Amino acid sequence: MKLLRHTLCGALVLLAACVFYTAAQAKPKTLSLSERVQNLVEMNQKKPLLRFNGPKFREYVKNTPRNYSMIVMLTALAPSRQCQICRHAHDEFTIVANSYRFSPVYSNKMFFAMVDFDEGSEVFQLLRLNTAPVFMHFPAKGKPKAADTMDIHRVGFAADSIAKFVAERTDITIRIFRPPNYSGTVAMITLVALAGSFLYIRRNNLEFLYNKNLWGAIAVFFCFAMISGQMWNHIRGPPLVHKTQNGGVAYIHGSSQGQLVVETYIVMFLNAMIVLGMILLIESGTSKGHNKNRIMAMVGLVLLTVFFSFLLSVFRSKAQGYPYSFLFK
Repeated sequence: MKLLRHTLCGALVLLAACVFYTAAQAKPKTLSLSERVQNLVEMNQKKPLLRFNGPKFREYVKNTPRNYSMIVMLTALAPSRQCQICRHAHDEFTIVANSYRFSPVYSNKMFFAMVDFDEGSEVFQLLRLNTAPVFMHFPAKGKPKAADTMDIHRVGFAADSIAKFVAERTDITIRIFRPPNYSGTVAMITLVALAGSFLYIRRNNLEFLYNKNLWGAIAVFFCFAMISGQMWNHIRGPPLVHKTQNGGVAYIHGSSQGQLVVETYIVMFLNAMIVLGMILLIESGTSKGHNKNRIMAMVGLVLLTVFFSFLLSVFRSKAQGYPYSFLFK
């Protein structure tokens, strides 16, 4: 009987040891601060923009203590998610991450990371997010505040805007380096080659070069391109469109400090219609048929009035507080 009790006690002790060992093995190992920083630096050597899932986000972003800041983009890149601006936002964020990684200010005090919804949906639930893309700053000490979330609806998500946001939250100034784009140079060389070939073919008949209407059309088109903001697009590289707060797509930037690519073509079209209306009004005063002049004057007046009202409405939406409008608000 005594032997049986000893055997039973030994079995219970062995069973308890097995349970505790299994529980210890099942419990995830928490990395120390130095190990986390070392892992982040090693990952950053391979990729300037780190890609986290739920567990990695909790380990490297949420766990404390931290002596580094994290700039995180939460996005949804899968086509099935139908995020029309996420890919462009990802490209701009990657430019910032690359610029920081290869700049003199790079250190282990700040890292750039991203979380895709399909790889870390629990992160969106944890942060109570239902939209994408979102740019957030997680400071080295304390929890993120309202100002640590970038307001992309107001400032957009161009690389320069992201770098400015980072500088405001971390005091680290990043100089943006964009990869060289030779498409403009190739297009210009192609255009010059085509023009040269055309002139060579027509070398015995160049009277069209003295056509005032041709040069006038070229000058007007050049003016349309300049006043619509094409040079801004070339210098600043703004996004095509961006997402609104209610989940829709905005074609007009809500601030006078920025613009979208689609917006420039809208403004160009509005200006072209205004000019066409002015031309029709002017031409209606020439010596032509009475009925034809009346039709031209009416069409020109309608074009001028309607499209000038649209243009004024666009300006009013960008210049907050502008009091005047005409036909449309």
